[in-house]
Amino acid sequence: MKQKASSKRVNEQARQVIAETLLFEISDPRLRLVTVTDCEVSFDRSVCNVYVSADSASYDTVLDILKRATPKFRSSIGKKLSWRVVPELRFMLDTSVDQAQAITQALMRERKRREQLNNVQEDGGAHDE
Repeated sequence: MKQKASSKRVNEQARQVIAETLLFEISDPRLRLVTVTDCEVSFDRSVCNVYVSADSASYDTVLDILKRATPKFRSSIGKKLSWRVVPELRFMLDTSVDQAQAITQALMRERKRREQLNNVQEDGGAHDE
């Protein structure tokens, strides 16, 4: 679905406030590698899906901490943005970084396999002469 400029702006405003709050106002060290990658605010601004990336070993812990810190995030949105409604926040994992890393590793394995195959073929050809 194509977004209008106004909804992109609203999403970016929410992402910026939540990211700043995470960086400067939430002091839990378990959240230091968490990144707010995107926000999707509903048309009526009643709900905001917040996508975060984190170390895959700490997904559950990160989501639990973020959910417990929701009042702080909502307070920041209320203070910093002039919206009539402060949205309900739904934190969700953005696993695209993990998926990209898995694809990169698979490509590297395939490259290494092909290099080894080429080396075997070259060595085999040298013995035929």
